[in-house]
Amino acid sequence: MRGCYAEAFYRDPDATLDDLREAVATLEDVERTARRVFGGAHPATLQIEKGFRDARGALRAREASSGVATRTRAARARRSEEE
Repeated sequence: MRGCYAEAFYRDPDATLDDLREAVATLEDVERTARRVFGGAHPATLQIEKGFRDARGALRAREASSGVATRTRAARARRSEEE
């Protein structure tokens, strides 16, 4: 059920960045659970993994189009230089 909820978020063209981040986090957790319960070769696990990859791709694309990823990388670089 949680996987369906997350899929609805990342497939929604009007989803916010926070929605996409929540979808990725939810699918990451669901994928971990499915792998533990069913094993990595189970069809349900494979389907969840595909949804997880798709959600991460949607998040990356949205971050790139909004410039968030670039700003985040720049902030990380500044922090590592300060250390």
